[in-house]
Amino acid sequence: MGTDILNIRVGHGYDVHPFAPERKLVLGGVDINYRFGLSGHSDADVLTHSVIDSLLSASNSGNIGLLFPDSNSMYKDIRSIELLQEVNNILIKKNILIINIDSTIICEEPRISPYVNDIKHSISSALNGLDLSRINIKGKTTEKLGFTGRGEGIEVHTVSLIKFG
Repeated sequence: MGTDILNIRVGHGYDVHPFAPERKLVLGGVDINYRFGLSGHSDADVLTHSVIDSLLSASNSGNIGLLFPDSNSMYKDIRSIELLQEVNNILIKKNILIINIDSTIICEEPRISPYVNDIKHSISSALNGLDLSRINIKGKTTEKLGFTGRGEGIEVHTVSLIKFG
């Protein structure tokens, strides 16, 4: 096995937030037209949080709660896409290349597909123009099973692949 393969890492990110009235729904830095937003300390952008944790995991750089704790008032209502930009700066300092990001947004509503291109562009922009072909976003339902199936919130799983050096 070549030493190059030893510089490749995979990371998994996961996040979940319950729906909340009178909040704006933000996914991947994009405002989504929906009757509820998500509850959280920041803008509760569950997708961006999952992407952040995936990249931090792959790069062995901690996790979102460690870097941006909800106990810090500095992060109250912050747009999470700004936090992703900070994570990107961490990756740059470590000389890390993002190979790809793959996220699955799990909810019955809202429909995700109309927003996928805008979300990909937003994430790409936060990551210094990461090629759109390296970002995959998809929505899935749970066929009305579990808390997402009952319309109580949104969960997201993200896997990323990075390369050191």
